[in-house]
Order: sequence, then C-alpha cells, then structure tokens
Amino acid sequence: MRAGILLVASSLGLLAADWPGPLVSTGWLAAHLGRPELVLLHVGTAADFAQGHIPGAQLVELADVSVTTQDGLRVELAPAERLAETLRRRGVSETSRIVVYAGAVPLQVATRVFFTLDYLGLGDRTALLDGGLAFWQAEGRPVSRNAAPPTPGNFTPRPLPERVVDASWLRLDEVGRSFTLLDARTPEFYSGAKAATPRAGHIPGARNVPIATLLDAQGKFKSREELKAILEAAGARRNAPVIVYCHVGVQASALYFAARYLGYDVRLYDGSFEDWSRRADLPVASAAANPTSSH
Repeated sequence: MRAGILLVASSLGLLAADWPGPLVSTGWLAAHLGRPELVLLHVGTAADFAQGHIPGAQLVELADVSVTTQDGLRVELAPAERLAETLRRRGVSETSRIVVYAGAVPLQVATRVFFTLDYLGLGDRTALLDGGLAFWQAEGRPVSRNAAPPTPGNFTPRPLPERVVDASWLRLDEVGRSFTLLDARTPEFYSGAKAATPRAGHIPGARNVPIATLLDAQGKFKSREELKAILEAAGARRNAPVIVYCHVGVQASALYFAARYLGYDVRLYDGSFEDWSRRADLPVASAAANPTSSH
C-alpha cells in the first residue's frame, strides 16, 4: 500500500516538474495523456465533442461557465461555487493539472474557459493547448468518439476578483498613465464603422489589438518575442495593469491569455463594450480620435 502511495506521489511530482506553463504543445500533451492528475477539457458543443475529441477529454460548453445577468449582459462570470461544481464534475481536484483546448469553436471560447479557471485561482495549474483540436488532428494524432466517464474531483475555489474590472474601475483620465486599455474586437467595430451595441466606436484611450494579430497561419500563438512586440506597440507596460475588453468578454479572453502568458498584470472588463455602450453617461470614441495601432 505504501509503495502505491509513493508511486502516485512520484507521478504527481513528475508532471508538476515538467509543467510548461500557460501554453502547451501537442507533443507535450501526447507525451502526458493518461496521467492520473491530468484533466483535459474539450471546449465546444456536444455535437462537435461527439464527432471526435482528444482521448480522455471532458466537454465544457460556454454556457457551463457563464451566465446572462438580470440586466441582459451576456457571458458574464457565473458564481464561483457554481463554477467550482461544474469543474469538480469534470474531475478537477486540488492536485489536478488542467489542459484546455478548443474543439470546433473559435480559440476565444477556449481562452474564456482559461480565464474562468484563472479567476478561480487555478491559473498556475491550467494551460491552453496551442492550436487546439484542429492542430492535433492535422498532425494525425488520435481522437475518440467515446466519452470517458469522469472521476469527480474536489477542490476549493479561491476567486481572484482583481482579475476582473467593471465600468466604474476604468478611470478615463488615467488611461495610458495608470493602466493600458486594449480592445480585442475587429477593426470595423473598434472604428465604429460597424456596431453590435447601442453605440458604435470604442472606449476612449483604448488601442485596438484584434485577436487575429496574435496568431500565425496555423492558428497557433506567435512567438513570445512577437507577442511582446505587439503588446508593447499597443502601449502595454510591465509596471501597469493591462485591461482588455471586446463585445461581451469572449474575444478579449484571447488577449487576456496572451498577456498572462507574457507575465503582464492583466484584467478583463467582463461587461465589455456591451456594458459600456449602453451607459449614456460614458463617452464613446471613434478611430479618428484614437488611431488603431500600426500592426
């Protein structure tokens, strides 16, 4: 019995020692599949999960980790205990190492799940699979159509409210001095040429960093050096928080992930422009007043 306990402890230690941080490669994941402490989360829909997923993965849908508020804001953080129970049912425990990947959904849906785990205090034990299921399959790696029964886990959530900001936190007169504000939407929404909200444009002082600029032709993240150059060109600094937003806080989570990967103090405006634009007392700018960054 003692030998068995030592063996499990040794296995846990090996994975922890080999943990690469927030971004893992398909090669790393393939080498560690089947480890008892590894929890693999397929972010997508029941239909795409049934079509094929990485063996051993558990399905997480966006609706599992978000709510619509009473005033109609979409994709807001669910209460911490509800989030924790969702993750426990998928096997997350105090000793887990968690890898999140995008199934047949955009990258930003998977990064929204990463952000949620980070908010719950699990960020240092959570990673994103670079390239997601698409890259895994492109390399000819195995997929399964059988849902693995989860072993329920147990952990205590330790929410980090500082990972999230709201409209009142954004002191406009300090944008560019006390924090950097980045808009992850596509340029036509940032400029105000198109609108999906009551008012068009962007939050004054924000710089535009569309999530497509963070990725290479294979849908993987660019190198650390390239990402660092992109964020620095948009004004990100090591000695000040980086605040990210988009339409409803989903696209911005990819920008959040990139900044977190690089070690910035990054925070998400969860209500994002859906919240900001409906507040008549808050100003909205056009691109003419705050030009988009050169990249």
